[in-house]
Amino acid sequence: MSNVIANSFVKRQTAASRFSHFNGSWGSLCDLVTRNWGKRKAGYREGVVLVPVPADGFYSGTVPLVAGMPLRATYEARRPGEDPRMHIGAMPPMQENGQYDYCGAKVPAVAVDVVLYASTVLAEDDGDNELPAEDGNWEVISVNARMCEDEEPIPPEALIANHLHESGGTNTQMTDSEFVAALRKSRAYWNQHVMLG
Repeated sequence: MSNVIANSFVKRQTAASRFSHFNGSWGSLCDLVTRNWGKRKAGYREGVVLVPVPADGFYSGTVPLVAGMPLRATYEARRPGEDPRMHIGAMPPMQENGQYDYCGAKVPAVAVDVVLYASTVLAEDDGDNELPAEDGNWEVISVNARMCEDEEPIPPEALIANHLHESGGTNTQMTDSEFVAALRKSRAYWNQHVMLG
């Protein structure tokens, strides 16, 4: 491993966002990744890894689904230049100023995987790499902080966008049967959980 940086895509994961987040700096997140690099696990394709890190300072944006829970739908691009996607999530409480209180709705994480893509993978189609596309360069793409020890599968919508190589999706390189197996596992988990909306 030569270099690790926080890609601008992960920087949307702040305390004020609906996403899981880390209460430290981006530099300290990269340091955590470097210190725990030996524990890395293979991701959904070659060039993608998950690095488990201690959960201290991390908060999960995933909550259990409960019958009758109000949900909110948005249709928005994840970042400029991508096509919009539909997102359905749990409604966080409202603050007095009329803004959603995402930070107050999150729970301290029990387990965390930091998702990294090799810069060579990010460069393949969309040029989303921020380090040179060279071996040994890795970019943090997501902080997957969860409220349980069990692994949290990639959400169905993200898996589908990746497999069909839609705007912003990174090719899964899965066969259709591998994709269906991954989708089945994802659907089982996300039928009982939801991200904040």
